[in-house]
Amino acid sequence: MKDLKFEQKRSLSRFEAAEQLTALAAVLREGGEAELELGPGTLSLRIPDDLRSEMEVEVGDGQIELEIEFKWPTAPSRTAASQAVAGTGKAPRRKSVPAKPGRSSMGTSKSKSAKRAATKTP
Repeated sequence: MKDLKFEQKRSLSRFEAAEQLTALAAVLREGGEAELELGPGTLSLRIPDDLRSEMEVEVGDGQIELEIEFKWPTAPSRTAASQAVAGTGKAPRRKSVPAKPGRSSMGTSKSKSAKRAATKTP
């Protein structure tokens, strides 16, 4: 079971999609404690210096699906925690960057899991 899951589905123009990715890029670039405005709410995240990423492109059923996924542990690393306690590390930065809201298309449709298995079967 997940501790928290946030999923948002909506229709966007190409410009709105670019604005959302730009806001996410700014938060990732800044790191530390960050806030990302998503529609009516704000998501607060601690973003470490090192992340794992996965990019997936699927073509089929008359559409193209592009998934970009970033993963990192929820707890700070021992090195970062030790530096903060010793006073040698930088204080976490807090950056708030709005993601432009788009036209909502949220409905009663069945949600599709954002996580996919690493191995695909034909």
